[in-house]
Order: sequence, then C-alpha cells, then structure tokens
Amino acid sequence: MCTMALLYRVARGTPLLVAANREERFDRPTQYPKIQSGTPRVVCGIDRQAGGTWLGVNQYGLFCAVTNRPKARVPAEPRSRGLLCRDLLELRTAKEAAAHAAKELATGAYAGANYVCGDARYAAVVHGGNKVEIVELQPGLHIITNGNVDDFRDERHEFVRRMLTLHTLDSAVTFLAVASRVFSRRPDREGRRGVVITGSDFGTVSSTLLSLPRKIQQAVCQYAPGPPCDNAYDDLSALLRQVLSTERSRKCREGDGESAKNREKAKVNGEAKHKEPKETVKKETAKKSK
Repeated sequence: MCTMALLYRVARGTPLLVAANREERFDRPTQYPKIQSGTPRVVCGIDRQAGGTWLGVNQYGLFCAVTNRPKARVPAEPRSRGLLCRDLLELRTAKEAAAHAAKELATGAYAGANYVCGDARYAAVVHGGNKVEIVELQPGLHIITNGNVDDFRDERHEFVRRMLTLHTLDSAVTFLAVASRVFSRRPDREGRRGVVITGSDFGTVSSTLLSLPRKIQQAVCQYAPGPPCDNAYDDLSALLRQVLSTERSRKCREGDGESAKNREKAKVNGEAKHKEPKETVKKETAKKSK
C-alpha cells in the first residue's frame, strides 16, 4: 500500500510535486534510494525481496510509482509489481509508461496495483484492479491510496486533501513544507486523523518528498527511512539533480557535435568559394592566350 499526493501543474515553475508514504511489512528488506546502474539513469530504492521498486525518477524527468490495490482474481505466481515499476522507468515519457503499464496489467500476470506515471507534459494513474483503466490527470491536487485516484468516498483521501488544502499550494516550497507535516502525522487514539500507519508487523516504512521543476538545480528529493513521525527526512536532492542532468549533458554533447559538424561544413564551403575565383581567372587567362 501507499498514501500519495500529487500536485500537478499548479505550483509556479514546478509541473510535478509528490508526497508519498510507503506502507509495507516492517520485516521486508529494502535498499536505501540511490542511482541505479544501467541506462537510462534512475534514482530509486529497491525492494530486496523481489528486486523491484515502489517509486523512482529517471533521467528524462519521468516519475513512476506503484501502490497495491485489491483484485478479485490474482494469479498463483504473480509477477512482482515493483519489477513492472522498474520497467516503466526505462521509458522516456509518462504517456509511454502509462500505456505500457496498462498493456502489462491487461495480461493478468499481476496482483492488484495502481501505477502513477507523470512528467512535465502528462500524468496518469493506471488502475489495475478487476479492470484496467488509464485515468489522465488534470492540473490540480490528486490523492491515491489503495483504490481509485481521488476517491471521495475514501476517508483517508479526504483527510489528506483537507489537511493539504488548509494552505495555498502555489509553490514547491509551500507544498513540501506542508506535505512534510501532513505525511508525518500520527493517528489519534482512535486510529484516525493520521497519515502514518502504525502496527506491530505492517505500517509506514518510509516517506518520500519530490519536486520536479523546470530548472534542474531546484529539484528536490527527501527521504525518511522509516515512519516520518520518528525519522527525519534525508536530503537526496544531489542524487536527483545528477540523474536529471544526464539528459541535459547528453543534449549538450549532441549539440556541440552538431555545431562542430556545421563549422566544418562552413569551413569547407568557405574554402571552396575562395578557390572558385582563382579557377575562373585561370580559365579567362587561357582563353586570352588562344
């Protein structure tokens, strides 16, 4: 399970903002988020049990995450939902990722899941319960747990939405500050009015805050390696910026290569133009001699 809030194309200069609490068995082994090997470059944590991930960002600025959800018919040996999330992070765009997730879920090889795919141009949630459905997200605040996105019948949705919208979420700084408090909120004595899930075997095992702005140097990634009410958020922004800079560096190299080719071509053309008058003079001299 997971409790997630996405602020899509609302904050100034920041198309996508995310706050997510991961809910899992406390004894399930997890690798701390880092830049993974391979291409494209991806920053994410790893579920050591199945090898997948629950949330990550790649060098193209694509964000993907998975949450569990109920499903009536689950295969006897389902493929890891986290592995599909890692597959999605190999793609370039959120639209491609959402389409691929829907195609895979339609095979029936997975237990119930929701896949969240977003970038600066497109965002969607792919519901993979008893039926597969792509829900394209419009600009605004969206909440998802273990059911449909923005399910107003879900008390957890409404509590998170109400707490977040006590403030005007018009900037990345405001969203991250408010979300860090909301997603660290313990339940009351009746087990309500909280976002962190506590228990002896199952509950909130980590929390992530993400800001994916248009300017790479302002990107933010913060990670709490446990319930955020008891664990401070570590700043992993340098890792996220390093991953996002990979694509910009590649484009710069390609641009420099293209510029060098253009300069060489211009040089060749220039030399040809300088030679042409000399050839013409030689021909005219030869004609006069005859």
